[in-house]
Amino acid sequence: MGVLVVGSVALDTVETLEGKVEDSLGGSATYFSVAASFFHQQIHLVGVVGDDFPSEHVDFLSKRGIDLQGLEQITGGKTFRWGGSYVSDLNAAETEFTDLNVFSDFDPRLPDTYQDTPYVFLANINPELQLRVLEQVYHPKLVVCDTMNLWIDISRPALMETLKQVDILILNDGEAKQLTEKKNLIQAGKEILTYGPSRVVIKKGEHGAISLTESEFFAVPAYPLTSVFDPTGAGDSFAGGFMGYLAAQNQSNDEQTIRQAIVYGTVVASFNVEDFSLNRQRTLTRQEIDDRFNRLKGIAHF
Repeated sequence: MGVLVVGSVALDTVETLEGKVEDSLGGSATYFSVAASFFHQQIHLVGVVGDDFPSEHVDFLSKRGIDLQGLEQITGGKTFRWGGSYVSDLNAAETEFTDLNVFSDFDPRLPDTYQDTPYVFLANINPELQLRVLEQVYHPKLVVCDTMNLWIDISRPALMETLKQVDILILNDGEAKQLTEKKNLIQAGKEILTYGPSRVVIKKGEHGAISLTESEFFAVPAYPLTSVFDPTGAGDSFAGGFMGYLAAQNQSNDEQTIRQAIVYGTVVASFNVEDFSLNRQRTLTRQEIDDRFNRLKGIAHF
C-alpha cells in the first residue's frame, strides 16, 4: 500500500530565537516523506531540484527508504530556496525571500509505477498542478490535499475544483477561516465539507487539531513542549505521520484508525519542531514516537 506525495523539495534559510541555519533541507514533499517513512516503507516522492542540490540530502532520503524515481534534477538549474524568520512569532513565519528557481516550471509527471499508488498526498503546491496529478493517478483509495493562503487568494477556482476530487483536506485555522469566510472553526469545517471532501482536518498549531465529517468530530491537543526550535515543516510532518500510519494500517474509512493517525501526525510534528530542519528526524526512532503517542493518549484521557 504505497504513498505518493507531490510537492516541493527545497533549501531553507531559517532564523528563530534559537539560532539560524542556511540552505538546510526543506520543502513540503521532503517533510511529508520523512515523517511517513517512520510508518510505511513505500513512499514515492515527486518533485524537482537543481544540480546544486547536495548529494548528502539525496543520500539521507534514500536511506529513509524513500523512492526518488520521481525526483527530477534539472541540469544547470538551481533548487527552490525559501528564507523565513520566526523571531517575532513562532506561529507564523515572516518570509524573507522566495526563490522558486526550477520549481517555477515544475510540471509533475508521475512515473508509470507511481500511477496506481493507493494513497495520494497533494502537498502545498498550486492547485492547477494538483489537478494535473489527479489526472495521472488510477483509482486511488485515499486522496488528501493541503493548501495555503496564497492559493486561496490567487487560485480559488482551481482550488475549488481540486476539492471536489479529494477525500480529506488538511489546512490550518487561519486558512480555514479565509477559505470559508467563517470566523468560527466548526462552521468553517462544516462549510468545507460542502465543497467536496468527506473530512476536514484543521491544524491549530500549539493548540492541536480538530477533525470533522458530517457525523463525527474529534479533537486532539498538541503535545506539551517546553521549547520550540523551528516550526518549519510541522504541518507537512503532521500530514506525513497521518497518511503514513493510515497506509500502514491500510485503513481509510475506519474512524478509530483515522483518529489514531491524527494523533500520530501530532506526535511526529512535535518532534519536528525540536530542532532545525529535519535534524531531529535523523535520530528519531519509532519507539520514541510510540512512547510519545502513549503519553499524549494519557494526557487526553479522562
